[in-house]
Amino acid sequence: MHNDTVETLIGAAVIAIAVIFVVFAYRSTGTADVGGYELQAHMTRVDGVAVGTDVRLAGVKVGSVRALTLEPNYLVDVHMDIHSGVKVPDDSSLLVTSSSLLGSSYLSISPGGSDKMLAPGGVIKNTQGALDTMGLINKFVGGAGSSNNSGSETPPKP
Repeated sequence: MHNDTVETLIGAAVIAIAVIFVVFAYRSTGTADVGGYELQAHMTRVDGVAVGTDVRLAGVKVGSVRALTLEPNYLVDVHMDIHSGVKVPDDSSLLVTSSSLLGSSYLSISPGGSDKMLAPGGVIKNTQGALDTMGLINKFVGGAGSSNNSGSETPPKP
């Protein structure tokens, strides 16, 4: 009888710790509804960006990507949730970047100098899509060997 009570208490403690961990993870990852407003952007490439990707301003997370939709003209419509305390000038720019060469991608807002701020539902017009880093690496590796062998070598003079 005593053994069953101890096992039940240990099981209850494990479940309580698991619930606390899930609540902590939910709040600390920013997936909870933080309140705010939506901004949009139309981009040519969003490689590495998905729903939930961070939106940062000056390196600080100010929101996340809510949805990505492909338009008929092959532009990607990006819907972002921005914290209500953050105001974004209407001449700001948005680009896809990463924290390191192998790091995850995020959207970076570079604020403009305008006094007018984007209203909820506003569109960031200045955008730059993701760079194709593997394509650049392939060009560098492939181009390095072919530039030395141009076929115009002159024989050495005696």
